[in-house]
Amino acid sequence: MDVPARDSSSEEVSISSFHSEYPPVDTWKDEETGDEGTRAETFREDPAQPTDAAELSLELDATNCVDNDDDLGEDGGRSGKKSYAETARMFKLRRNLDQLDCFHRQKEHNVLKAREELKVCRLHISELERQRARVEEEIEQQKEDDNSAAVFRLRAQHKRLCQELQQEEELESHVATTLREHELEMCQVEVEMGRFSLLRVEVQEEEQAYQALQAQRGEARLQKEYTSTQSLQLRTQCLKARQAATQKEEETDYQRTTELAQASRQKAALYLKETINRMHREEAENEQQNRGLRQKRMQAVLSLKANIACTQESLRAQQTRARAQAWRQEEEERQLRESLQTQGINSTKYMYQQKKLQEFHRKKEEFQEKQKSKRVEIVSKLLLEEELLERRKRHHALLFPPTQVSRGERMAGQERSPEKLHQSLDPQPAGTKEEERKRDTVFSDSSSSSELSDQEESMDLEEEQGLTDSLAQPEFTGLWDQTRQVHQSTPNEDAKSLQSRAERRDMSLLPVGKQPVAGKRVIQGKEFKGSPFISKPEIILFKDFDVGQVYKKKVTLTNVSYTTNYCKFLGVTMDLMDFISISFEPPGPISAGMACDMQVIFQPMMNKDLKGEVQFVSAAGPFSVPIRCTIKKCDLSVDIDLIVFGTHVVGQTISRAITLTNKGALGTCFTLVSSPCPSLAQSQLQAQTHALSEASSASTELSQERSTSIAAASDSQESPASRESGELKSERKSQEPLLVSDSKQSGAQTPAVLETLGGVEAASGRRSLASEQQEGGPALKASTEEPSDSSSDITIGEVREGEVGPFESVKLEIVFTPTVPGEAKLDFHIKFSDPTCEPISIGVRGTAVCVPVWVAQPSIVLKICMFDRLYQDSIVVQSRASTALRLTFKVCPELRNHMEILPKTGYIQARSSFNAKLKFLPRRSLFEDAKTFFDSETGVLEVPLTVQVADQVRPVPFTVHAVITSSDLCFDRTEVDFGYCSIYESVKTSVRLTNLTLLPQDFGFLSIPQFVQVQPNDGFGTLLPLETLEVDLIFSAKKAGEYSFQLNCKSGINRDFPLSCRAVGVHPPLELSHSLVQFGATAVGDCSTAVLHVVNAHTSLNEFTHPVPRIGRDAVAPVGPRLFAFTPPENSEISLTPRTGKVLPGQRCLVQVTFRPRLCDQAIREEAVRLLCRSEELRLHELERVTKAEGNRKGGEQEGLCKREAPTAPQKGKKLPPPRPQAKQTLKEKISKVSISPKTDSPFRAPNPADIQSGSEEYAVGRASLLHSFPEHYSRYVIPCFVSDGEPPQSDPQAQPSCSSPLNTLYLELHCPAVRPPLVVASSNGQTTINYHQVAVGQKVVKKLTVQNISQEALELRSSVLDLSGPFSLLNALRRLGPGATHTLLLAFSPALGKRYRETVEIHSPNMTLEITLCGVGVDPLLTSSHQGGLMDFGYMLEKEKASQVFKLQNTSSLAVRFSVLLHSLSLGCKALSGADSFPALLSPGPEEQTHSTVGTQNYSGQSVFNVTPIEGTIAPGKSQDITVTFLPDHESLHYSDILKVELMNKSTVCVMVLKGAARSHIMYLCGGDPLAVPTDAVHPLPASGDSEHTVDCEKPPLPVLLTLRGVYREGAMSPAARELEVGCICSTQPMAKKNVEFSWEGLQTLQQRGFTVEPTRGTVDAGHRRTITVIWTPPCGLKPNEVVQVCAPLTLRGDETEVYSVTLLALASRASQDPSHTN
Repeated sequence: MDVPARDSSSEEVSISSFHSEYPPVDTWKDEETGDEGTRAETFREDPAQPTDAAELSLELDATNCVDNDDDLGEDGGRSGKKSYAETARMFKLRRNLDQLDCFHRQKEHNVLKAREELKVCRLHISELERQRARVEEEIEQQKEDDNSAAVFRLRAQHKRLCQELQQEEELESHVATTLREHELEMCQVEVEMGRFSLLRVEVQEEEQAYQALQAQRGEARLQKEYTSTQSLQLRTQCLKARQAATQKEEETDYQRTTELAQASRQKAALYLKETINRMHREEAENEQQNRGLRQKRMQAVLSLKANIACTQESLRAQQTRARAQAWRQEEEERQLRESLQTQGINSTKYMYQQKKLQEFHRKKEEFQEKQKSKRVEIVSKLLLEEELLERRKRHHALLFPPTQVSRGERMAGQERSPEKLHQSLDPQPAGTKEEERKRDTVFSDSSSSSELSDQEESMDLEEEQGLTDSLAQPEFTGLWDQTRQVHQSTPNEDAKSLQSRAERRDMSLLPVGKQPVAGKRVIQGKEFKGSPFISKPEIILFKDFDVGQVYKKKVTLTNVSYTTNYCKFLGVTMDLMDFISISFEPPGPISAGMACDMQVIFQPMMNKDLKGEVQFVSAAGPFSVPIRCTIKKCDLSVDIDLIVFGTHVVGQTISRAITLTNKGALGTCFTLVSSPCPSLAQSQLQAQTHALSEASSASTELSQERSTSIAAASDSQESPASRESGELKSERKSQEPLLVSDSKQSGAQTPAVLETLGGVEAASGRRSLASEQQEGGPALKASTEEPSDSSSDITIGEVREGEVGPFESVKLEIVFTPTVPGEAKLDFHIKFSDPTCEPISIGVRGTAVCVPVWVAQPSIVLKICMFDRLYQDSIVVQSRASTALRLTFKVCPELRNHMEILPKTGYIQARSSFNAKLKFLPRRSLFEDAKTFFDSETGVLEVPLTVQVADQVRPVPFTVHAVITSSDLCFDRTEVDFGYCSIYESVKTSVRLTNLTLLPQDFGFLSIPQFVQVQPNDGFGTLLPLETLEVDLIFSAKKAGEYSFQLNCKSGINRDFPLSCRAVGVHPPLELSHSLVQFGATAVGDCSTAVLHVVNAHTSLNEFTHPVPRIGRDAVAPVGPRLFAFTPPENSEISLTPRTGKVLPGQRCLVQVTFRPRLCDQAIREEAVRLLCRSEELRLHELERVTKAEGNRKGGEQEGLCKREAPTAPQKGKKLPPPRPQAKQTLKEKISKVSISPKTDSPFRAPNPADIQSGSEEYAVGRASLLHSFPEHYSRYVIPCFVSDGEPPQSDPQAQPSCSSPLNTLYLELHCPAVRPPLVVASSNGQTTINYHQVAVGQKVVKKLTVQNISQEALELRSSVLDLSGPFSLLNALRRLGPGATHTLLLAFSPALGKRYRETVEIHSPNMTLEITLCGVGVDPLLTSSHQGGLMDFGYMLEKEKASQVFKLQNTSSLAVRFSVLLHSLSLGCKALSGADSFPALLSPGPEEQTHSTVGTQNYSGQSVFNVTPIEGTIAPGKSQDITVTFLPDHESLHYSDILKVELMNKSTVCVMVLKGAARSHIMYLCGGDPLAVPTDAVHPLPASGDSEHTVDCEKPPLPVLLTLRGVYREGAMSPAARELEVGCICSTQPMAKKNVEFSWEGLQTLQQRGFTVEPTRGTVDAGHRRTITVIWTPPCGLKPNEVVQVCAPLTLRGDETEVYSVTLLALASRASQDPSHTN
């Protein structure tokens, strides 16, 4: 085995090298086994599969190496058995060989595919070469005929064919190379497969050996199982024998314990009733308390649950609102960022500045709030101090009279104090803060002083106006009213005060000591008008700028006023703040006529026109210098816009040139196109020019107004972004109509108009306008490239399009070639790629003069013509000449056999017409005769004809157009073979009838045989042009035989098209009683059944008396039994019983067909996915609705807040702020409407239908939904029935018969309508199977099943009868169900035996029957005990101490088992309690007292001596439970006993144990000896206190002990007898004076005299130990048989007390034959 392994390893290495060199195209997919590990791990599936042949071969090499080493090491020790490594190696080799075969098949497939591609490519090349040769011939012919148009067309076609031929040759070379590569790879694979033939043979041998080994292992396993079964039976028999012996012993013990229990029954009965009543009362009280506690806890838990649900709901709502708010903020930020990016502003920088600004304002407001709170504290302290000062003053005034104070001083102090208080409480109004913030954004930093002064003035004004609100009650009423009247003012006064403020602000800009001139500016007696300063240049113009460059200009400002003036720079407009920087140093006082310089630096950041102004202020008033920044633009013009060619003769060619000049700095591309409607285009152009001129002026005014409004709006309370958005929105509304027009002024002002638009609408408007301007040119060009008849003579030269650079010019040529007499007019448009440049219109005019003769209809259209049919038309020739002319009609030589004009020559009179007849008879040779004029692919014929006029050089041309088509009807095949057809069936085949003509044709099948049908419409109809109709031919054989016939199809023009047909009739040996079964409407979940018969009617071979089964004309089938087999489709709704069978001659077999409609599993999964998506959509809609309602609520709150704040503004003398929030909200809505970015999708993703589990809740919901909305559908099945001869094989009688001939197959057709079920299962996820699983024998399990009526009618329900002796039962009755109502069925399962049960219950309704399948398994509960029963002895212990023992219960069954532990003492007490009038057990006469269990001494307290924990419970399968038995006596007794029984829920007993124990009041005890009498402590009354005291005083009597010894006479000698006593010491945890026990015998001499020997006579016993005392009696000599020897000896035990036992020894000797069983 080693050498072949090495060979295979080397071969596998070659495989790996081969696969690494030629990797496969597809990845290998197969299971892989592990190399190491246990047997179970060796053949498990490894998810890491090899991805190609190289990895596969490498893995195989490594496995071979390891396997070879293992084979060398383990070959000697395994003795012919295969190891796991060898088995894995065998499987891997087989897998790799299979994959190598698959790889070879793949290579072979690639070779075949490449060969097929190469063949197709070569065929295509040959076809192209043939076409190229034909085209070359045609080119040569057309060159000879001097037909330039045809030559150009054929050259283009020849060029296209050459290109295709070159491409096909390249493809051929590539395919040939690929084929060679694939053939090489396949050859190498075949070589490798030949090299691996030995390895393949080896693997096959190993597989055979492995299969033989598996068979041997199976036989050995069966033998081993048989041996185990035999041994198990033997063990079972032994176990039964032991159980019988144990039961006999238990009965004996029971009898003995019954006798011992009689003594304790009387005393226990006295106290038992009272104890049990007390226990019941305590239990009732405890139960009442527990019930109250449980009720309170339930209420607390319910309230806690409600609170938790409420809290969760509120948290979810808060989270939803938070997410919605965050989403809205993100959406606002995103929209703002998009609008900023559209405007060319750095959105990141702007957003960062806004965040920093907001943070600054927030910190500023916090700081102001802190200051305000601190000021309030200071003011409160000041007020408190003032109050104290006033009190002191009043107290001081009583002692010292006050001095006289003037009234003016008092009023001044009263006026100052409120002002100070107001300043301390509100140092700076909110409006002033906003004014400062907005003034900072508009003006530069150089105007900080003026802003500060404005701030101080506004503070003073606000302090004066808010004085009435700060103090509630004045100290002096009269003075307060007077002050209040002073501060009240009218709106006119407010306006004046505001004007004065503006004047003071302007005045603050001037140097100290200078005052501006108010009103009219009169200087030195002259009134000055206009700007105090003029600039040079007047307009600062930056023309044709480039983005990113820096431009500088120097501006000179000249004082033109009449006096010395001052000039101060304020800033630039907001549109230019980011691009313009001013370098200006105020020169101080400037005399009249003097000037100062200023430098303007312009750094453009975006390519767009900018407008603005530089603002200054002087002592004479403000003035500004305008700034204009323009981008590079195109300035296009032509030297002439109207070309007049004049009058020319037909046939001449005249050209003119126009010059296109670009005076601008931006180049553009141009296109010269013609215009079909020059007058309309000019009118539209004028209208657009006028409209856009108005739009440009309006946009300029709006931009100026906007800059002015921005500079003046210093009292607004919004951020710059919101203010700008509102202004842009207002401008957008006014400029929307202006964006529709298109003109020169619009092109120049389009950037300015777009600049005023903001946000997404501006971007979308710019893109739509640019796209319209860019797309307008090609569209207009396409529309104008088809000139009309009057302008076809005017064409464009070679230059139609190109590029004109900046400051360049291009010449364009216009050509006039008149072909038709008359005036030619055509307008051209020069369109440009620059959207700002408007098209330039050029008009062209020309006049042509023609010859006097012409054809009235130059193009004669004969429409569609068929071959070999005559078509005629007339040719009308007109003449405008004043003399008669001779006409000659010429037809080209190619068409003289097909076309003729009569007459060929004629004369046309002056100013009249001439008619000629055109005859056209196309023949089949038209394509060969007139290749130049006829296109065989399209069938279009275009024939140029001429009329030659005498004395006229130019002939009169005209053209005949026709579409030539054939009149053929074509079948897709020439012969129809119906094949073999049974006489019970019909064979249908379809043929395709095609109309090859371009005209509709009627057709019909005539003279059809009786056994053939033609459909549709019985073989008659009309075919549209090029239409293909599928015609069904149905053949029904009447008898067995061969059929050959012909069908004739006749067209509407009386042409015949034959179709040959043949068929063979078959008479099967079997027949079906019904070949068509139509089921009634069957509900889903119900079934319908039909019955049919398979008949064997073939009983005789005489073909003359009746038809006999045969195939065509073959021999008659023999008479005999026939086998049949139905083959229904897999996983269908149809089932047949029986599917196979045998039918004897003259007999029939019944077959039952069942139709069970059901739902498709894939449809259920898709419906479940749809419902999940719908629920998610509803959830999102609800979330959106909640978010929208929350937003509306917040919007309403903000609007209400604004309304509350609105009335307070006029009181402070301010203007009402514009409605910025509404404008901002409207802008957001518009931006959201036109936003091009998609909305944020939900994180929910629809699951894959394949992931829906069949038992899941989603699957059940989908199934229920389909059932409720199940549409009626109709299904049709055709099931074959195969027929064969002979008997079925003996090995498999049910096997499908092998057909003697497939032609004898019968077919059964089923029509199956399915409807919605009226009754469905509404519980258990719609499952109709109730599985009780495993239930213990004797246990009863009840399950519920709910059915629902989903129909519109009430249903009467009834059920089938279940097996009365079975385990299943229906517990409730059925009732009438209304529409939509439900009913719950209670179905119980109570198994009596341990086996499987299955039964079906049917729920009948008027329209369906619902079948419910019940199944379950009865299991015998098996519970084993670690204690096998018998005696559980607790030994001796002190009273009121406890001892415990534990035994274990093990559940060895497959289900949970419930057990209970019973004590006989408690069961007897319950029985005594139930019968209060009965006598106690010890006193009741009769034999029934023997039947009670033995119960020993009980506790005086009434509680059980033995306590068991737990008394009941459930043990899971395979688990165990520890049972603890505790012994707790409360008084001294040696006869404590009870019986413990473990029972299961089916009342079977697991084990019975006898519990025994003894209690002592002292630590010493003596055990052993014979019982003297019935225990007296069980019947004695409870000890009284007096008796106990008396007992203590008197001396205790000795305790009697009887010990009987029996000697035996054996063979004349006496054998001694021996007995044992045990002295023990109880180990106790209580403190004792003495821990051990000492014992001693007295009167030993007397014992020795009687023959008794005691060993030991004295000794000591430690705590927890026992010591044995042996008494031996040796019969003395002369003792007679059966003579009793009696002696009494005291035994003293000394422990914590001293006890004396009187031990009576009785001895006798007897013969061995009398009582052999008592010998010791």
